[in-house]
Amino acid sequence: MRLSDCYNFHDFRKLAQRRLPGPIFNYIDGAADDEATLRQNTASFERCDLVPNVLRGVETIDMSVTVMGQKLAMPFYCSPTALQRLFHHTGERAVAAAAAKYGTMFGVSSLGTVSLEELRRAYDTPQVYQFYFHRDRGLNRAMMQRAKEAGVNVMMLTVDSITGGNRERDLRTGFSIPFSLTLAGMAQFAVKPMWGINYLAHESFKLPQLDQHVDMSGGAMSIGRYFTEMLDPSMNWDDVAEMVQLWNGQFCLKGIMSVADAKRAVEIGCTGIVLSNHGGRQLDGSRAAFDQLAEIVDAVGDQIDVIMDGGIQRGTHVLKALSLGAKAVGVGRFYLYPLAAAGQAGVERALGLMRAEIERGMKLMGCRSIDQLSRENLRFR
Repeated sequence: MRLSDCYNFHDFRKLAQRRLPGPIFNYIDGAADDEATLRQNTASFERCDLVPNVLRGVETIDMSVTVMGQKLAMPFYCSPTALQRLFHHTGERAVAAAAAKYGTMFGVSSLGTVSLEELRRAYDTPQVYQFYFHRDRGLNRAMMQRAKEAGVNVMMLTVDSITGGNRERDLRTGFSIPFSLTLAGMAQFAVKPMWGINYLAHESFKLPQLDQHVDMSGGAMSIGRYFTEMLDPSMNWDDVAEMVQLWNGQFCLKGIMSVADAKRAVEIGCTGIVLSNHGGRQLDGSRAAFDQLAEIVDAVGDQIDVIMDGGIQRGTHVLKALSLGAKAVGVGRFYLYPLAAAGQAGVERALGLMRAEIERGMKLMGCRSIDQLSRENLRFR
């Protein structure tokens, strides 16, 4: 199987599975507990049907959107995800380059493996910085100041991860940073030697957003312990309001799922919210973001930019979310599997296929621009 054989999400997933050692593939692929929320994220779209209009003159299509002050050439962006250079040695560089080619936004995680400064210098496309709220308030302020000085466009605080989810696939393989593999996990690395060769042949793995603050070398701290020991479960709305004021720019909360929380985000001055259950990786059994979208848009959509992520695998999924009132959607696994499969070329192919699906879908829906999508185009079963 080659990259040219990949035409959809499932093809990229299959190719990534062939190329990654099992523990790393399962880190991307897995979710919390019984993984019920992971499955529901995509199933939620299948309960919604599109109702197309015809004879509308759709020879030209404009799929651009403006979200949190950023003009995007297409209505989806690459959500910030951790540890990308574990999946392919080019990591965030490949994702940023692909996003820039297609004129969309990309995110850099606190647990990213390339510095946000390098990416900001190299790629002139909107950049989000995603970070977590630490017990050390000084560390929080320092990370925000660093992002401000780097020229980051949007600050994104993840609010659904004050403790790590119960990801049993990782427990079975011993996946952590640094590696602490079980015998079964080590055996899965042995049968994929090319990954190890690439890992050792390129620059050493690091977490440049945190390397001045957290020692993750020599077994000092795993990713799981980072969530358990470094992040602050006492974080509250007053803490976030202070950060919004300190940032004094585009500020987004990722992980909002209730109307009450969406309204509070408006009250403290946020400019965006991302409806998200962290790809099913945190609270298993939580509701799919798409199922919550309409009521949150109805409550605050005229006051704040509402975005969603989770379960996006097709252009029609994007169109359904936009029709309900989302300003844009984020994708994670959708580009991580292609990254693992083929680096930048894989991400570019995935983004290009999604763009083509959205353009084709808009033509078949009878919509020339995103603002022509509405709930009139949808029916729920």
